[in-house]
Amino acid sequence: MDVMSKMLGSREEACLPVGRGTSIGMPVAIQGYEGSFHQVAARSFYGKNVQILPCATFTDVIKEASNKKSTMGGIMAIENSIAGSILPNYNLLQKSNLYVAGEVYLQIDQHLMVNPGVKLADIKEVHSHPMALLQCTGYLNPKGWRLVETEDTALSAKNVHQRKSKHIAAIAGSLAAELFGLKIIAPNIHDVKNNYTRFLVLQQKASVVEDANKASINFHTDHAKGRLAEVLSVIANEGINLSKLQSFPLAGSQFKYGFHADLEFDQLEQYNKVMDELKKRTQSLRVLGVYKKGKFNK
Repeated sequence: MDVMSKMLGSREEACLPVGRGTSIGMPVAIQGYEGSFHQVAARSFYGKNVQILPCATFTDVIKEASNKKSTMGGIMAIENSIAGSILPNYNLLQKSNLYVAGEVYLQIDQHLMVNPGVKLADIKEVHSHPMALLQCTGYLNPKGWRLVETEDTALSAKNVHQRKSKHIAAIAGSLAAELFGLKIIAPNIHDVKNNYTRFLVLQQKASVVEDANKASINFHTDHAKGRLAEVLSVIANEGINLSKLQSFPLAGSQFKYGFHADLEFDQLEQYNKVMDELKKRTQSLRVLGVYKKGKFNK
């Protein structure tokens, strides 16, 4: 078995080149509206000209990303440096037939934006997603403005633009301000400055990059005493960094668990050797993707 085949394991269907800046004709499914952080993540991976298909929910993202007639894949948030893992999204990924082709780490900067000509003294209301409002309480609370919760940060910006309001501001990312012609009147108003979200790039077929140094896998063991520790020792002994280990219950079992693991390695030989050993020590082993580790982007 060649290196590429071993990397993909039993789920190999095709090996297609993938890379940042890829020219694509079909859109990528994202959660949220135009101008959302998911669109920023899509641009970060594919380039500014990437087309997007906005979806209301993550379930819709998976559905559309799996449809070869409507998209070439999707972008889905999987964890945040403050809030932690987005557990429902791990379950969606596990149940899908999609592959992880890459990842994007995006710093979440929240800005207060208004229509051109509006001043701080004019603002009476601030609209945004509840989480964004919560992330900016240190700035907002002393102002005494009325805070209005909406379903999406970018949609809030779009509504302020469309209504041409002189008294309503929105909290959203800089892309939303750019797309809807709004002025950022107060930048970076979020309380925690180093707030990163990790996004997974999902595609319908297995993709491999030559300089791959990270893999995402799912597995479960027979739950015998010490079995999980044995698996973890195999990974550690080969010098591979276990950057993520997320447990999830096995449906229909009595409190038995499977695991999602992210493995970071220097050489493909390390990964291939570990996978050979894990096959012997697990009851189920699924390769979700082998890809290039993402960098922290602002």
